[in-house]
Amino acid sequence: MGMPSVTISFTEKAATVVKRGERGRVALILKDTNLPGQNPVVCLSNEDIPPILSEKNKEQIKLALMGYVNAPKKVTAFIISESAEGYGEALDYLKTIPFDYLAVPGAETDGVKQDIATYVRSQRQQRKLIKAVLPNMEADSEGIINYATEKVTADEKEYSAEEYCARIAGIIAGTPITISSTYAPLTELTDCTRLTKEAMDAVVDAGKFIVWHDGEKVKTARAVNSLVTTTDTKGESFKKIKIVEAMDMISSDITKTAEDSYLGKYANSYDNKCLLLSAIHSYLKQLVNDGVLSSEQVEIDIEANRAYLEAHGIKTEDMNENALKMADTGSSVFLKAKIKILDAIEDIVLPIEI
Repeated sequence: MGMPSVTISFTEKAATVVKRGERGRVALILKDTNLPGQNPVVCLSNEDIPPILSEKNKEQIKLALMGYVNAPKKVTAFIISESAEGYGEALDYLKTIPFDYLAVPGAETDGVKQDIATYVRSQRQQRKLIKAVLPNMEADSEGIINYATEKVTADEKEYSAEEYCARIAGIIAGTPITISSTYAPLTELTDCTRLTKEAMDAVVDAGKFIVWHDGEKVKTARAVNSLVTTTDTKGESFKKIKIVEAMDMISSDITKTAEDSYLGKYANSYDNKCLLLSAIHSYLKQLVNDGVLSSEQVEIDIEANRAYLEAHGIKTEDMNENALKMADTGSSVFLKAKIKILDAIEDIVLPIEI
C-alpha cells in the first residue's frame, strides 16, 4: 500500500532539496522613468529583460542573472517610478511572492536601507525567511548581507557598492546548498578596492561581505552575513550565509509541507503524532544522505507535553515517560529536533615539518 501520504510529501520535498538549493530566487526593486506593461518583470535569462527599461536597470538584472555555480532560478524585478517616494509599494507586493534574496540598487541613504532591513526582519519573524543584500548596512542580523566593498572595476567601468549588490545576491542565490559562496571568482572584474590582510580580517569579523584581489583575480571573501552579536540561541554558525540558508530551507520545507499535508487532516492521536515525527525524520535523513546535514534527531518533546498538561490542570508527577509521550495534548503536537548542518571547507591547517 506504500507510505502514508504525509510521509510521501516530506520524502518528495527532501528529494528536491539539492536541486532547489542550487537555484535560488532573486528579487530586485528598480526605479525607472519607463514602467513596463507587465510589472513585476520575471526574467529567467537576459532575453526576458524588457527593452523599455533603462540601460542601467537592464544591467542590474543581467548582473543578478550571472549567478555562480548556477544562475538564479529567476530574477523578479519590480519597477517603480523614478519619482516614487520610498519603496513601500514594491515591498508590499513582494510580501505576496516567494523569493530568497532581495537587492535594491537605489538604496543609497541610511533611511532607505534601514527601512528595508526592518522589512526583512519583520518578514522573517512572520516565517517568510528572506534575506537582503544591502550596501554598507551594519544590521547585525542573519537576514542582512552587508556588502561593503567600496568599488569594483570591470575593464574600465566602475561599480559602487550600491550598484553591485544585485551581482552579490545572484552569486549567493546561485550557490548550491552543499557548498559556500566563499572565494567565488568574479571573472568579469579586473580590480576592486584593495585592503591589507589585517584589514580584510577585521571587516569580515565585523560582519561585512567583501570581494578582494588575490594578485591574479577578484573573488569573494568569507561568505558572512551582518550578524556580529551572538547569544545562547544564535551562535557563531548563524554568521555564515551557507548555514543560515540551510536552516531557512529546512524550516520553510517542514512548515509548508506540514501545512499542506498534515494540519487539519489528521486526528491528534499518538499514532498520528508518530506519523508526523517519522515523516520529518525521513526528510532530515535524506538531507544527511545528500551532504546537507551530518546528523539529525527528532522526537516527541516530553517536557513540553508535561508543561501543556500541567497548564490544563492535569497532574503529571505519577506519569512515566511513555504516558507523557502518549498524552492527549489537544490540537498541539510538541516535537523537538537536533540537527548538525555541514559547513563548507573554508579553513585549512597544514603544518609542514622540514
